[in-house]
Amino acid sequence: MKESTAKWLEEMAFDIEVDGHHFTIDAEEKFGGKDRGPRPKDLMLSSLVGCTGMDVIAILNKMRVKVESFSVSAKGKLRDEHPKIFTDIHIIYKFVGENLPMDKLEKAVNLSQERYCGVSAMLRAVANLTHEIVVEKSVNVKD
Repeated sequence: MKESTAKWLEEMAFDIEVDGHHFTIDAEEKFGGKDRGPRPKDLMLSSLVGCTGMDVIAILNKMRVKVESFSVSAKGKLRDEHPKIFTDIHIIYKFVGENLPMDKLEKAVNLSQERYCGVSAMLRAVANLTHEIVVEKSVNVKD
């Protein structure tokens, strides 16, 4: 069983502990915080990009596909009424490298989204998840 603990610090700040790791979450000043850390819903997006990013790299490693650089970003739209949950989330997978096989990149992303990423599966239950793949060629600087 997984466990995380939130210990109130002051105002709207909490120390979060999970698996021996600590970080602070806080609210914006207009909501009584001091902006000392990320917001809980923002961390859901961070969990999503971290989860699917780890999947994609693991799958590409098994396929022996080497990328020079890789990043995953997500933007989420919240509904206006409470509880303010994500209604739409768009994920961008950005790969940098030479001669990257698009079919293998797509397969790795699809396997993560459809089979392996538990965070994607949980969020998909309440939000529309979409994604895109961006591939950029390496920029080799020659003297």
